[in-house]
Amino acid sequence: MTFEHPNFAAALPEIFILIMACVVLLVGVYQRSNSQLTTYLLTQATLFGALILTVALHTNALPALTFGNMFVKDSMGDVLKIFIYLTAFVAFLYSRHYLYERGLLRGEYFVLGLFAVLGMMVMVSANSLLTVYLGLELLSLCLYAMVAFNRESATSSEAAMKYFVLGALASGLLLYGMSLFYGATGTLILTDIKDSISATAEHSTVLRMGVVFIVIGIAFKLGSVPFHMWVPDVYHGSPTAVTLFIGTAPKIAAFGMTMRLLVDGLGTLHVEWQSLLIILAMLSIAIGNVIAIAQTNIKRMLAYSTISHMGFLLLGVLTGTENGYSSAMFYTLVYAVMGLGGFGMIILLSRAGFEADNLDDFKGLNDRSPWFAFSMLILMFSMAGVPPTVGFFAKLSVLQAAVEVHLVWLAVYAVIFSVVGAFYYLRVVKLMYFDKPVDTAPITCGPDMKLALSVNSMAVLLLGMFPGVLMALCSTSLMR
Repeated sequence: MTFEHPNFAAALPEIFILIMACVVLLVGVYQRSNSQLTTYLLTQATLFGALILTVALHTNALPALTFGNMFVKDSMGDVLKIFIYLTAFVAFLYSRHYLYERGLLRGEYFVLGLFAVLGMMVMVSANSLLTVYLGLELLSLCLYAMVAFNRESATSSEAAMKYFVLGALASGLLLYGMSLFYGATGTLILTDIKDSISATAEHSTVLRMGVVFIVIGIAFKLGSVPFHMWVPDVYHGSPTAVTLFIGTAPKIAAFGMTMRLLVDGLGTLHVEWQSLLIILAMLSIAIGNVIAIAQTNIKRMLAYSTISHMGFLLLGVLTGTENGYSSAMFYTLVYAVMGLGGFGMIILLSRAGFEADNLDDFKGLNDRSPWFAFSMLILMFSMAGVPPTVGFFAKLSVLQAAVEVHLVWLAVYAVIFSVVGAFYYLRVVKLMYFDKPVDTAPITCGPDMKLALSVNSMAVLLLGMFPGVLMALCSTSLMR
């Protein structure tokens, strides 16, 4: 027997993040300053260093397998990791002032965030059912702790318990589905599972049951109906800084997990999982958009908005085509940018002792700050899918992918509920421009956040004017 030496270079960004997370943990323990400036800067430097490593190691060669074929390095994984770094970087930037004002700025927040990023990276580079599960659990455990980060808040503790219980249930169902595929194929490697299924003429009942449990696990992580019950409560109960983090970067990782499991592993069973995704997409688009109309809390409104957006994401995946996959990836990345801006605006208007998480808190924003009112307008228009913002092209791309596989009726259905959903986005615009302000306090935040939020909103507009660059990046990274 010979031992094959792993290719550690393929996982160098993951190794770097792991080492630096331990360093940040030790620095945070011995740092006496309440501002945690050193841990914050180290965390941001870690994300920037991982970005440099990923870009430097990126090649257009065939996917490289290592660690016993359990880990894959390919273009899709590299692109998703880069956006995970950028999303986490901006999320930490937005969060620092918010957490500091509330006495929550502790080193543990950044350590949990880095380990969560590590879990996301493992998920998007997994080529084994075991690696997928390890990455998922590492991410989930960090998020549970982050939701309960404000230990003095009963709402946060309640949200964390709900998230933990439902997350444990979903993980159990996903693990059971994985065990069914292992029992049916005798392997944990996703590419080997696909080859094994392709070699059989008929698909057994065990495989079909496995597909159901796998899809349930994916639907929970995406927050799709009917496995969405945790999303509004967790978004509402968490500190807004944590909501910002949970609502953006993990969605990119969840898309990566979906691609690894359904396409790389179960691509041969496309007919089986397509019908399930159609149901999930239809329910998510309808229920997310309709219930969001009744919300008065903007965090809950954006939570139901997220549910509807995940329905559009599934709309691209279920097509089973390269165009559909690239459209879904484009939609995921665009949603992360929009989510950062949307929750960032809530943090911008919040201050010590005041959470700007109600719709009424946005009344008269144009009188207080015309620039940030315009920024929020762009973000709301993009989420609603109004041209020329990038949200319009994101929805258009997945709808075109659905039409190409003759699912015209499903595309029409999505358009109808997208028009319905535009109501609650435009309501925010109406409150900002046509109502008198309820809160007249000056907007206080650091110049770094004001600059980042301005760039964030302008990126949504510029990507809408020049969407071809990001679309081409998604298409190129998914070439198999």
